[in-house]
Amino acid sequence: MVDFQKRLKLFDQRGVKIIAASIDDLEGAQKTLAEYNPTFPLGYGLDAKKFAEQTGAFYNAEKGFINATGFIIRTNGIIAGASYSTGPIGRYTSADCIRMLDYWLKQEPQPQSSAAAQ
Repeated sequence: MVDFQKRLKLFDQRGVKIIAASIDDLEGAQKTLAEYNPTFPLGYGLDAKKFAEQTGAFYNAEKGFINATGFIIRTNGIIAGASYSTGPIGRYTSADCIRMLDYWLKQEPQPQSSAAAQ
């Protein structure tokens, strides 16, 4: 969370919004907000098992939690990238996401000016 907060301006420059979500209850989410002070939205109260079933996230049934899972979602709702952690490491970093976004932005067709079209 801190990593993405530090580079939030870079995401803003690309028109990208960051959101986070957790299985924590309201009290747990408030503690996270107090500790990390993110300026992007933090959802809470996810049903871990249902989220895992719907997204493919790794669910630890013994402990009742999901491992870190990250998505890059296009404005049309299509998932453009996903990262599924199976342990304490193996997740998107903000730098990873910026590199992917820049790559995708370069691949998009650029509009031609009216002078170039003539």
